[in-house]
Amino acid sequence: MNIIYENEQFIVINKPAGMLSIPDRKQSEPSLKDLLQEKYGNIYTVHRLDKGTSGVIVFAKDEPTHKQLSQLFEGRDVSKHYLGLVHGALTVPSGTIEAPIAEHPAKNGKMITHIKGKTSITDYEVLESFRLFSWVKFQIHTGRTHQIRVHMQHIGNSIVCDELYGDPAPVLLSDFKKDYKLSKREEEERPILARLGLHSSHLSFELDGEVFTFEAELPKDLKALLQQLRKRG
Repeated sequence: MNIIYENEQFIVINKPAGMLSIPDRKQSEPSLKDLLQEKYGNIYTVHRLDKGTSGVIVFAKDEPTHKQLSQLFEGRDVSKHYLGLVHGALTVPSGTIEAPIAEHPAKNGKMITHIKGKTSITDYEVLESFRLFSWVKFQIHTGRTHQIRVHMQHIGNSIVCDELYGDPAPVLLSDFKKDYKLSKREEEERPILARLGLHSSHLSFELDGEVFTFEAELPKDLKALLQQLRKRG
C-alpha cells in the first residue's frame, strides 16, 4: 500500500489501478479495504474509486470520523480533482458539464445521463492536446457513480480504455508512432495503457478546524504514455 498520510482518525492511500476500493458482492478478489482491515482492524468506507482508477482515496479509522467525513463528501465540502486522458479534441477547451445522472434501466452497474437523474456537475480544463487524445483536469462537485466517465461520454470524448462508456481497446505505441516495429523478442505489441485512463490527483477538506490537502503522484503507466505523446505531438 502506498500510504500518503495517516493519523488516528483516517488514512489516505494512493490506490493502484486494477484494485477494488471495497469488496464486491461476489468477494471475487481482495480489495484495498480488505488489506487495510488486516492491518488496522476496523476500517470505514468514506468514498470509492472505480477499480480501474488510480489515486487518492480516504478511509476512516473510527465511527465518529467516518460520520464527519461522509457528511463532508455528501455535502460537497470536499475539493476533488482528477486527471484523465480522453479520446479526441474537445470543442471547448474548458467548461462545466451539468447533466443529471441516473442508473441505466436495463444494465446493472451502468449509468446514463437522464433528465430525471440526480444533479451532477463536472468542471474540466484541457491541459495538453495531442493528435488523437487530450489530457484533461477535472473537478467534480457531486459524487455520482462513474460521473466523469459518464459526462465525458455525454460530450463525445470518452476516457481512454473505458469498457463501459467508450472504447475498451488498450493504447498502443503503434497507434501514434508511424514507424513502430516490434522488437525481435516480442510476438505481439504490449500496450502502453491497458486500464481506465483516470487518476484521482488531489483531495482537500477541512476536519476539526484543520485543512488537509493530499496529492497522489501519477502512476508509471500514465507517465510513460504522456511522455510518448509529448514526443510525437
